[in-house]
Amino acid sequence: MVSRNSSYGHLKLVREQARATVRPPRGFPRDASPVDAAMHAVNLIDSLDAAQTAGDSIIQGYDQRRLLTIKLREKIQPEKVRRAVNNIELVSQEQDKLILAFASKEQLDEFQSRLRAFSNGHSITYEKIILSLSAIDIWTANDRMGWSLREKGFPNKETILLDITLWPLDKPTEARKMQDSFEQWIRENSGVIVDSVKKPYLILYRIRCSSKFAEQCLQYRDVRHVDLPPEVGLEQHVVFTSIQDLDMIPEPPAGSPGIVVLDSGVVPGHPVLAPAMGDSQSFLPNRSPWDSHGHGTFVCGIALYDDVSKSIHSRKFIPRLRLFSGRLLDGHNQGNPKLIENQVEEAVQYFTREYGCKVFNFSYGNRNKPYKGGHLSGLSVTLDMLSREYDILFVIPTGNRDFHPSPTGDLPSSDPEYFTADEAGLIDPSPALNVLTVGRIARYDKSQSAQDRLNARPAVRSRQPSPFTRHGPSINGAIKPEIVDYGGNLAVDSLTNRVRKDGLGELSISHEFSKRRPFCTDVGTSFSAPRVAHVAARILGEIPTASVDLCRAILVAHARIPQPCSDLFAQEGPLRSVVGYGLVDRTALYRSLENYVTLWIEEKIGKSQHHLFRIPIPEEFWSLPRRDRQLTVSLAYRTNVRNTRIDYRGEMIHFKLIQADSVNQILGSLGTSSTSQDVGTMSERSSGRSVTHRIRSKGTVQASTWSFRQPSSTVRSQEFYIVVTRWDPTWYRDYSREELPYALVTALSDRANQTSRLYTQVKAELQSRVRSRIEI
Repeated sequence: MVSRNSSYGHLKLVREQARATVRPPRGFPRDASPVDAAMHAVNLIDSLDAAQTAGDSIIQGYDQRRLLTIKLREKIQPEKVRRAVNNIELVSQEQDKLILAFASKEQLDEFQSRLRAFSNGHSITYEKIILSLSAIDIWTANDRMGWSLREKGFPNKETILLDITLWPLDKPTEARKMQDSFEQWIRENSGVIVDSVKKPYLILYRIRCSSKFAEQCLQYRDVRHVDLPPEVGLEQHVVFTSIQDLDMIPEPPAGSPGIVVLDSGVVPGHPVLAPAMGDSQSFLPNRSPWDSHGHGTFVCGIALYDDVSKSIHSRKFIPRLRLFSGRLLDGHNQGNPKLIENQVEEAVQYFTREYGCKVFNFSYGNRNKPYKGGHLSGLSVTLDMLSREYDILFVIPTGNRDFHPSPTGDLPSSDPEYFTADEAGLIDPSPALNVLTVGRIARYDKSQSAQDRLNARPAVRSRQPSPFTRHGPSINGAIKPEIVDYGGNLAVDSLTNRVRKDGLGELSISHEFSKRRPFCTDVGTSFSAPRVAHVAARILGEIPTASVDLCRAILVAHARIPQPCSDLFAQEGPLRSVVGYGLVDRTALYRSLENYVTLWIEEKIGKSQHHLFRIPIPEEFWSLPRRDRQLTVSLAYRTNVRNTRIDYRGEMIHFKLIQADSVNQILGSLGTSSTSQDVGTMSERSSGRSVTHRIRSKGTVQASTWSFRQPSSTVRSQEFYIVVTRWDPTWYRDYSREELPYALVTALSDRANQTSRLYTQVKAELQSRVRSRIEI
């Protein structure tokens, strides 16, 4: 007899041998012709003349071409606009209907001649595209201002630090000319280049200059954005209590996965961390790897042990991971003149090369760069590219927001709109798509002290969003954060109206253990992220061959939204934007149970292809009586990105759950597929679904859960299939990989059935299918 508490390794899913190809879409953008085509051409001529005049005041870049902004009446592929306007060089797509391009005087003169002919009633090539143009303008100083600079202005100092981004050009020779010209201009004006990032996807400089010269940077043609350096803004820790007489702490088992914490370093010799400590390095110039602030040590404790309070209560600390620390922040938990993008890449190169590490916790957030829609910023793009290049997983927090009670003592967090306010949006780098972004929920809503319970009012209830978490979505509506975890709560003193956090925070390791303070508490999204990083690394321990995509897919497949969060929000959209797919349930995360089975597969899919998978659901799963049972599907992949395009994702994969009588029925439907959002003529099952295809497919990690209480006869008689589809944007197909890796996970949960033998039955069916294939 199988023990109810027995656990088993997750099972491998099997792909159907049949495959299908997506048929490309047809047609031309709908006719958006103005009523008066001749007048439209005259208006374009006037706006072009005005743009050229305005461009005379711009400081010229590395050549003599104009930088123009071409405004569109409707969304059109930029390549079509390029051909219609004399093959000008595209620079960036800043919005759906705004394209930037370099154009020479000869190209503009020729274009004006064509427009004059059009205004006089003559036919010209690309008429429909020309009719879709709205106006032509320039990239202004205001366009070049980053959010922080626009909000705060230039610092009132004689010399200041600025972060300046140039346009990323496709041609390497042109990019080098632009960089050389810009650097010479900086030196000629007594500026100093403190640090720089020169990548095909990001050209970023940190410079020290006079305030007068800073104003000129906003007028330089090749400058995309100018902004102030990061402002991290993390909380100080609060000493909680001393813990003594712990059991002896062993070393992690041989071959344990590594987890890297990129933060303010780690305190040397802490008895709880030392047995698992692999290596500590500093990526700050002339600084040791040791933590003088405390934040990094605190994060290391959670990353290594997950729930430190549970270990303290049991008096047993048993490390299952090898811990590595990379110091990026100083004693004030801030950066330094070195660009954080370079520090992160240097750390990634070191820990992947020397130790093969795959999971990196990076509890960092730049308050000077809130995400306001549109393109993602330098650090977000850097993390996306490093994730793909080095096959690693970054786990990052949403960042913290400020929390203030009203003068009358009211708690703004009692209103769900508080959590979705504009000022609570994501901050860099949490919008990045190839990473896991973690929000925060409160574990406690009462402290231990009886007096506190009388005087302090918690900001939120237990398992509701914490009062200073931030919300998504990310670019193009992608779900962010994907996951939430515990990070503390706040309370307001009824007598003084002051905000308090003692007794409501998370417990971890103190860097002041030499003062007999081995543990402390603190609050912040910084401390929810390492809990997720811990479980991601633990999955690698259970499935050593797993990619980081499989880690992400398993995590979201086991995430559920806590009921108190659902109680707070009346609508699905705001709920998802704050808590994503929810809190990871550890019950069967690492290993399956008889009544909770996880199946997984890692595959590579070609361009414009479908992959099919039949889910092996035994009859017992549908058996009466009424009870809650769930089927979850998740998918993860890492895309190449282009931050000069609104699409941003270079490759796109999504899935649909389809009910059908056979594989052939689905294959017949797939032949009619015409867009990336279709799987032929067959619709996804919508009944009992938690997240629609339209919403989840916007991200690179996707999940949805289907709930069944009393399955109908139709449900029980048909098979369930997952159809995975790859559809790359037209503009990117010449650059994209021929085969793109992805991970697919499905989980069957029948937890109300305590006598279930679901795992045994699913495993038997999978083995039977494998034998059948061998015999064939």
